[in-house]
This record gives sequence, structure tokens and C-alpha cells, in this order.
Amino acid sequence: MISISDLDFHFGSRALYDNASLHIKPKDKIGLIGLNGTGKSTLLRLLVGEYKADGGSISMAKDVSLGFLNQDLLSYDTHESILHVAMQAFGEALELQKKIDDILVLFETDYSDDLVEKLADMQERFEALGGYTMQSQAEEILEGLGFTTEELSKPLKTFSGGWRMRVMLAKILLQKPSLLLLDEPTNHLDLPSIKWIENYLADYEGAVIIVSHDREFLDRTTNTTVEVIGGKLVPYAGNYSYYLEEKEERNLIQKGAFENQQSQIRAAERFIERFKAKASKAKQAQSRVKALDKLERIEDVASDAAKINMKFQFRVEPGRHILRMEHVMKKYDQKLIFRDTHVHIERGDKIALIGANGKGKSTLMRLVAGTEAPTDGKHQLGHNVIMSFYAQHQLESLTMDNEIIQEMLEAGSKRSEMELRSVLGSFLFTGEEVFKKIKVLSGGEKSRVALAKTLISEANFLLLDEPTNHLDMVSVNILIQALEQYAGTFIVISHDRFFVENVATKIWYIEDFQLKEYPGTYAEYEQWQEDREKAAKKAGLPSPSVPKPQPKEEKKAESTSHKTSSPDQKKALRELAEVEAKIDTLEKELAGYEKELADPKIYQNTAQLKDATLKFEQVKKELAQLNNRWEMLAEV
Repeated sequence: MISISDLDFHFGSRALYDNASLHIKPKDKIGLIGLNGTGKSTLLRLLVGEYKADGGSISMAKDVSLGFLNQDLLSYDTHESILHVAMQAFGEALELQKKIDDILVLFETDYSDDLVEKLADMQERFEALGGYTMQSQAEEILEGLGFTTEELSKPLKTFSGGWRMRVMLAKILLQKPSLLLLDEPTNHLDLPSIKWIENYLADYEGAVIIVSHDREFLDRTTNTTVEVIGGKLVPYAGNYSYYLEEKEERNLIQKGAFENQQSQIRAAERFIERFKAKASKAKQAQSRVKALDKLERIEDVASDAAKINMKFQFRVEPGRHILRMEHVMKKYDQKLIFRDTHVHIERGDKIALIGANGKGKSTLMRLVAGTEAPTDGKHQLGHNVIMSFYAQHQLESLTMDNEIIQEMLEAGSKRSEMELRSVLGSFLFTGEEVFKKIKVLSGGEKSRVALAKTLISEANFLLLDEPTNHLDMVSVNILIQALEQYAGTFIVISHDRFFVENVATKIWYIEDFQLKEYPGTYAEYEQWQEDREKAAKKAGLPSPSVPKPQPKEEKKAESTSHKTSSPDQKKALRELAEVEAKIDTLEKELAGYEKELADPKIYQNTAQLKDATLKFEQVKKELAQLNNRWEMLAEV
């Protein structure tokens, strides 16, 4: 499918790739891994032709199509609906639809056989391109990625960067390229969406290359791992967990070969040193020197498993009760987020708050932090509790002109420069790197600085909102170790399941507008949820994870307002019910015509084809008008 041979590529004087080679086969699901800065994203840009190689070649079959999801897509902006943007994936089918519509207009005056035959050919091609199902496909993928049905008609411009990225991902998935290139696809997804895309990629017919720092995601979506290391592309015939085991075995073999060679070198050097001055042995000594010069040296194993040992200092020890919140309600205008919610955090709790975006996780963190007030209820912080809150906006609060070490010194922890350099070393800033200006750091490096500042703050209660975003696997492992050594209390929001499993002993989730707690690890919570789903299905009950409607008191308030509504509103409500019934009937009718037009036999009967096409277009037009009327009535 694609062959990369002897690839060379430089950034300035730095060689990212040096004689690197890789073969990509049609069904490969590749996890592309390596430390930040080794060239993973660069390789994807080389494949799509954004960058040109300095040497070697990248050759691909003529029929290979590429779909590339990358952070640059965040800059795309339009007033068009997200459904329209996603459906741009069906470029040829949309063009064909316009031509079909033009012919149907001509049908009003021209019934020639040539025109009917032309229409039949176009409709056959339209059906082959999935034209009759392209809207339903787009809706299915967008909703799988977390959008509600109501949001599909909203302009892309009204959504945040993370949600826009989901739209661009939906568009690329709908294109169904023969090779999907996904650069950090989980960065903007919540857990339900990550699980959905895992299932989607499991059944994807083409090849996939994924750059990700989410090891659970890589385990579930890839069957090959390629490590970018030392300018080479090193393949492993399995997922990330397989890679870890295989890499350890290869390292053991390499370590043994290195030590054996070093032993031989030392023996040869001792021989040379001992006999180089003796005439009878000088020739042999010289021969050993030449052999050592020609020897291909085996490199020692470089360990990327950073180990840290941080000493956390608390100014004061907090009391047993860190925080209590009782009967909390939170609303934004009429939108209910929480009702009658209780929060009780005790000293030493290690809590992970998980779930879908939009359920109120970040709102809850702000309520806990006290930066936002509840609509109703009590908030009581415990004795001697010192809180520190980390979120992505903390990156913006870094002083851009400061050096890293200066930023740490100004954090007010009263630690010496030597102690701070030790902390920074734990976060992979060593030697002269501590004198780098904040403004030249990458997103991941800024995240590490902000996290280091949070952890030296002497706070005994940490709130961490998505701390693993932009961190590579080594940095995530460092954060895990730091939190394992942290003797205080923390709440963390994260969609990285490996991270959550390794740091949390309690799981919080939001259900029925209330905060609920599972007293165990993430793996235990997952099993418990799976058992709940199975039990609900067996009993014929709705899934516990499906959101329930607004609580009764909200509905009661709504129904009361309808009772006191004006005659015009009552009339509008009656018409709304009538329009809904007509829409339901027409949708069933339209589905029948779609099925009829999807049958190849119809193209053999010109009269039947013409009749079905005209009726299909007429129903579609009437349905569009009714949907517009429904939207107007629904706003009354």
C-alpha cells in the first residue's frame, strides 16, 4: 500500500529521520509512538505531502486515498451547520444531487428517453456513492461523537475548538479513506466518544495510523506498533501492551550483547596495552587495534522510564473532613445541571471524576473550588484546607518572558533553586533546559511546568482538570508517580483510563443530575457498570447510562405554564402536534421511496423509475417545509 524507503528528513541541523524504512499494508492498524519531538506528526505530514523528504522515497499505490486529522483543522471556521460540514465528505454525491435536481426541473417540460436514461445513470451512480443514506450516516457519526440531534443544525462557528475537531473527525471518517492518519484523536474526546470511536475503528476496512499518548486507546485500536527512535521506524507486531513486553525482551538481549561486547573490548584493550611494546607481540597487538577500529559498536539500552522521588511539603495538616456540600442545586438560566447533590470529601481521598462532556464535570470542580456559587445549597471547606486548582487555562497564566526556573521560584513555595531544579528534573527539564523561556515551550512542556507549580504549592487538596492533555506517555507516568507519592487529597478529571486506574481509589460520575460515587478503582467501576447494563437489559429497563429527562418538578412547572398559556399558544401547540404526525407519516413514506430507488431492478423500467423519482422529490420537498414549520412552532 505504502512503502517508506531510506527516509531522511531534517529540521535545521537536526536529523529527525535517518535511513528510516517502513511498509504499510492495506489492513494495518498502526500505533505510532515515541517521545515528544522525535517526529511522529512530521511523518504523517510527509505521507500527505505537506513536507518533502531530504532523501529516500515514499511511494504509494495509485488508488490510495488519505484522510488526515490534525490540530491545524481547528482553524476552520464557517456559519454552515455541523451536519453540512460533515456531509462535505460526500463531495461527488452532493454535486450529483444538484445535477439530478436540475434534470427533475427539466422533466416538467421534457420527457425524452435520453433525459430519462441520463437520470437513471445518475441515480444509479448516486446510489452507489451512498447518496440516499449520506445524511443518516453523517448524523450517526456526529451523534456517536457526542453531538445531540438538536445540535446538528447549529453553525460550526458556535462550537468550541474541541467540538469543532469532532466535526472534522466525523467528516474524515465519512470520507472512508484507504488510510486514516489520526494525530492525537482522543485529545478532544470524552470517554463515551472514545469508546464509540474504538468500536468504529475496530470495524474500519482501511488502514489506520494513530499518534496517541492514550495507551488504553492504542491497545484497543491497533494491531501493530511502530516506535520512532534514533531516527528509525522500529515495528512491533502487536498493540501497545505487546510492544512493552517485546521491547523489554529486546532490551534484555541488547543489554546482554552490549555487556558481552564491552567485556571483549576491555580484554582486547588490556592485550594491546600489555604487548604493544614487545617486538614478538607487536604485530598481534596492532592487529587487535585494527579489529577494534572496524568493530560495529552495540549501543547500551537507553531507558525512557523516568523515575521520580518528590518530597511533598504541607504547611499545615488538614482536618479529617476536607469538604462538605449539601443539597446543592446548580442552574444556568433554565438549564438544570445539578439537583439535591451532596459532596463529602475526607482527608486522603483520591477521586477521579469521569463521564461525558456537558454533564457538569468542570462546573462541579468550580463549585468545589468555590470559584462559582451554587444556585442553592451549602458549601463548607474543612479546617486547615489549602487548595490548588489546575486547569488548562493555568497555562495562559504562566509568565511568557520568564525562564522555567524563574517561574518556579516565583511560585512562592520557599524551596531553594537546587530543590526546584530537582523537581524540574523529575518533569524532564534537565541541565540548561531550566533556563528556557516559557514562550518557546511546546503545549506539553508548558503543561509540565504548570503541573510542577501546582505540585510544589504546599496545597493539601488538589483539583486537577484534564492534567494529562498534551502530555506524552513518559510525562503521564511521571504524573502518576507524583500523585502516588502525594499524601494529600485530590480530585482529577481525566479521560485517560490508564492514568485514572493508576491514581484513583474512588470514582465519581454524574447521573440523573446528581453526583454519585463508586468506592473502588476504575477497572472495578467499569465491570460494575457493565453488570448494571446487562441487568437492566435483561429486565427490559432503560440503560442506566442513558440520560433521563428533567426531574418531575421541572416538568410540572412546564405543564403549569402551558395551562396558563394564551389562546394563540394553545392553537400553536395543537398545530405542532398535527405537524409532528404529518412529519412521521412523510418520513415513513420517504423511506419507502428510498428503498424502491435503491433496488437496481427499477432502472430497467423507465416509467416506474420516473414515477418513483418524482414522488420521492415531492415528498422530500414537503417534508423539508414541514420541518421548517415545526421549528417555528416549537419556539412559540
